[in-house]
Formats: sequence, structure tokens, C-alpha cells
Amino acid sequence: MKTTEVYDSYWKFAAERQNVFFKRISGEKHPWTNDPIIAKFKFTNVYRSTDRVSQYLIKNVIYNDLLPQTPDEVLFRIFLFKLFNKIETWELLTKHLGVLTWQEYDFKKYDKILDRTISSGQRIYSAAYIMPSVISMGYERKHANHLKLIEKVMKEETCDQLMSVRRMQDAFEIIKALPGLGDFLAYQMLIDINYSQVINFSESEFVVPGPGAKGGISKCFSDLGGLNLVEIIKFMTDRQEQEFERLGLDFKTIGGRPLQLIDCQNIFCEVDKYARVKHPKIMGNSERTRIKQTLKANLKPISLFSVSYTHLRAHETKA
Repeated sequence: MKTTEVYDSYWKFAAERQNVFFKRISGEKHPWTNDPIIAKFKFTNVYRSTDRVSQYLIKNVIYNDLLPQTPDEVLFRIFLFKLFNKIETWELLTKHLGVLTWQEYDFKKYDKILDRTISSGQRIYSAAYIMPSVISMGYERKHANHLKLIEKVMKEETCDQLMSVRRMQDAFEIIKALPGLGDFLAYQMLIDINYSQVINFSESEFVVPGPGAKGGISKCFSDLGGLNLVEIIKFMTDRQEQEFERLGLDFKTIGGRPLQLIDCQNIFCEVDKYARVKHPKIMGNSERTRIKQTLKANLKPISLFSVSYTHLRAHETKA
């Protein structure tokens, strides 16, 4: 393999972005970094499950004691939340319908609420992912097709299928076979389901590089030395302690848990953006030259819902 200068920036970015997270957790005042790029632009947290939307999913959607905890109901809620991937949409449905369950699910009620919301000019989808419309489900409106996709997931006993497999990749293939998801979205959905008790796999078992990660890899390496993209992500996961030490970086883990494959994949995506400003001459396979989203500092205190890490450590123990 041959690395570029972006390779070292990968590790420096990871350490500094994690420092920002811990400063916010401890209640330090803004600004939280001297890195002008991290201070100006929006980047996700280093550990995927610590991001705001993931934390909301884990705390309020999956492990909410006020909601039924049977595997079917948990899977229903995960798909309902993640297909829109927007906290406000979940809270909108909860406001109008109360406890959201598969047992009480009514397509017409959900469709009417979302249709009315769109007509009022409000967005019901997150801008984080481009979610295909799944027109094969037969409806004009995107949200109606996604509601029907959820029905398909539940009626075809997808939950039982997921709970019966022994490899994370097999679970991925089940999700990927659903209409409109594809490799990247299926993998993201897989990770979100894996936060629950529906499936129980180590995050070190399987990874799917997304478009942003591919861009980041192309900027960190001028030659992959015969390795494929998955092998590169595994290489980064295996090398993290040595690289942080080599660069004199104090990377603060959470609970002693090192970065997992999903985290290293996500960091490649963020470094793809970071390098547009830090290393503008290294284009890799991307034509983008600027970062679209600037940081709007949220000064509200944040906390970490640690059940996700308890669960994920249990994965590793059992694997």
C-alpha cells in the first residue's frame, strides 16, 4: 500500500473529533476545538452509535420501557424510524397516534398524517441519506411506499428470518433483498437493528463501504497494494492503536472499546469531506471541492445512553 498525507489526517481527525465529543459530554463551553475545519463544518461523531440520531433511536425507539419489547415490535419501530431517519417525524407520529406499535398499525392513519405534514411544507425525511422512493410498492407518494415497505417487512416474518441466521452477512442479505435499499442503506439498517436484541453480532464481523468511505479511501491511499475496500477498512481497525501512538495522539475510547468496522468506515466518509479543505489538491475519486454543511453549534448539554455499549460489548463476548 502507498499512503498520502490524508492518511495521517484520518487519525488526527478521529482523535480531535472525539475530543470535541468528550468536551461536550463534560459540559465545556463552545468552541470545543482549535481545528478550524472541525470548528466550522459539521462532522458526525467518531463512534456511530454516539451520534444524535443513533442515540435517539437507541434510547427512545429501541429501549424505551414504555414501548413493547417483543422482537417484532422492536423491528417495526426501527424500520419506521430509520426509513425517515428524522426525530421530528417520529415525534409527530407519536403526538398524533400515541404508542406506535405494529399491533395497532393503520396505514391510512399514518399516511394521512404524513401527507398533511408534507402539504404544510414540512420535511419528513432526514437529509443524511438519499432514501429511494420504492415505487414498486405502487404509490405516488414516497412516504406511502415506505409505509407499505414496513408492512412487507412485518408480514413476511423478516424478524424471524433475521433471528435465525448465525452470520452478520446473512442478516445483511435478508435486508438487502428488500425493495429499494441496496448495499449501503441495507448495511446502515443492519447496524441499527444490531443495536437491539433482535440480532446479536459483533461490529467487527462485517462491513460494507459506502460511497463516502470509498472517497475517503481513495484520498488516504494512492495505491491499495492489492487489497479491496473491505480489507482496507479492516486494516484501519487493526492498526488504530499503533497509528495513534505513532502520531502521539491521545485517542479517548468509550468504555475502553476500540473503533469498530462501522466506525472506521464512517471516519473515511468524514475524512473525504475534511480533506476537501485540508488537502484540496488530493481529489481521489471525488469531484467535490467543498463541504456543504457548516456547523450550527448546539449548546444544549448531551449525555450518552450507555446501554448501546453494554449491548455491543456483549456481542463481542459472545462472538
